[in-house]
Amino acid sequence: MVTLTPSAPTESPVHQAAGGAPLLELRGISKTFPGVRALDDVSFPIWAGEIHMLCGENGAGKSSLMKVLCGAYVADAGEMFHNGGKIEIKSTLDARKLGIAVIFQEFSLIPYLSVAQNIFLGREFPGRIPGTIDRQKIRSEAARFLAMIGSDIDVDTPVHKLGVAQQQMVEIAKALSQNARVLVMDEPTSALSDTETEHLFGMMRRLKANGVAIVYISHRMAEVFLLGDRITILRDGKKVDTVLPNETSVSDLVQKMVGRKVDTIHRRGDNMKAGELALEVKGLNAPSGIADINLNVRAGEIVGLCGLVGSGRTEVARAIFGADRISSGQVTFFGKPFSGGPDEATRLGVGLIPESRKAQGLALIRSVGDNIVLAALDRLFPSRLFQPRTARKAADDMIQKLRIATPSARRAAQFLSGGNQQKVVVGKWLTADARLFIFDEPTRGIDVGAKAEVFALMYDLVEKGAAILMISSELSEIVNVCDRAYVMREGRIAGELPRDRLAEENILQLGMHHE
Repeated sequence: MVTLTPSAPTESPVHQAAGGAPLLELRGISKTFPGVRALDDVSFPIWAGEIHMLCGENGAGKSSLMKVLCGAYVADAGEMFHNGGKIEIKSTLDARKLGIAVIFQEFSLIPYLSVAQNIFLGREFPGRIPGTIDRQKIRSEAARFLAMIGSDIDVDTPVHKLGVAQQQMVEIAKALSQNARVLVMDEPTSALSDTETEHLFGMMRRLKANGVAIVYISHRMAEVFLLGDRITILRDGKKVDTVLPNETSVSDLVQKMVGRKVDTIHRRGDNMKAGELALEVKGLNAPSGIADINLNVRAGEIVGLCGLVGSGRTEVARAIFGADRISSGQVTFFGKPFSGGPDEATRLGVGLIPESRKAQGLALIRSVGDNIVLAALDRLFPSRLFQPRTARKAADDMIQKLRIATPSARRAAQFLSGGNQQKVVVGKWLTADARLFIFDEPTRGIDVGAKAEVFALMYDLVEKGAAILMISSELSEIVNVCDRAYVMREGRIAGELPRDRLAEENILQLGMHHE
């Protein structure tokens, strides 16, 4: 588990009192998209040498505000100032000239270029011969920036061969390599291990000490309070408040974010009643690196699958669902042997909510309605004749049932917030009559309000007889949500923890390497 040390008290309020100008300031920023007012008269000063936390629900306007700052969006109204002087940022090039670098939650890497090429894309070092580039310097500098955040990724590796956590490290190294004076980080730790997170936090503190301004977007309350010098809250595109960490509490902050009281613990009750065996895995081995996997899940229970990043959790989920090839072993769904393939798994009533909902769970350019009915085409249209009215009714019913915030079923899935996208993925499998749900990092990158809704949905599913296998890097989620859990280490099941032994220290003891 990451142990965080609170930041030293910020001096930025003193600077304000002394009349000093912010490094950057956004005043009265507004931005409207068709049918949505993303930002409404938002002012946001950024001071050198501070970590400014930006909080709010998914869809509150955080990413839109940062995209205006970095030139990806042009504001409809408002002004910007740099060291007190009025400026205009109309493109990402304008922002880069001002020393603004952004690490977005959704990666902007080129899959078939190497790590080194991605880090210095468009900023390559010239070679000795005119018209050439110095590839060796690109490689060595890329390795240097990765080492600064504790990563030893091979810089010659194509990015598409990296896992989500490693791609996140490449994005961070890419931003650091730009010698930014304002660094925006959008959920940078959502896919990182504890060790990688500690390296990142150490780097942030060094940057802060050197006068770099850091805007940090996070839904993790521990990070907000232990790293932040100031906290600004957005809700529905408007600025709600800016507070100091020692002047507020988690409950007050969450209430300002969502406009209501929210349970941030998500504790599951003790009324679990296990039913039929929904999933049984025996001796499962796969080329992906998992070996001798034995586990089971019954209807009516939520079973956790946890361990350190890289321990093989996602590989187990994909092998069970048939997305990855297995070399030996047996998987049984509801008493029926499974021979492999996502199509067969779907027919047997299994749904996979993957770690990367955007890359693997959704067809982003398709409508919400199309996504919802996608896995249920055989069930909805057994005659193989597509009927738009039937599809529209199924989609509308699911949107209403899950309270998906969308103007209509025709809205493209890419425009929904993270929490609502997650609901669409779940809705897809509910429409397909799934009875066993495999949730891989169900709350990654979504806000506290959306987390509460996702867990309430999961509880409702199991109470109605479904079975859930849940993967999470948040140990508190495993402890509070699951009825029992399997802990993985180096591609194997290191142990099983029943409800009465399900504690973070026991998970860590099983999951960490022992010399």
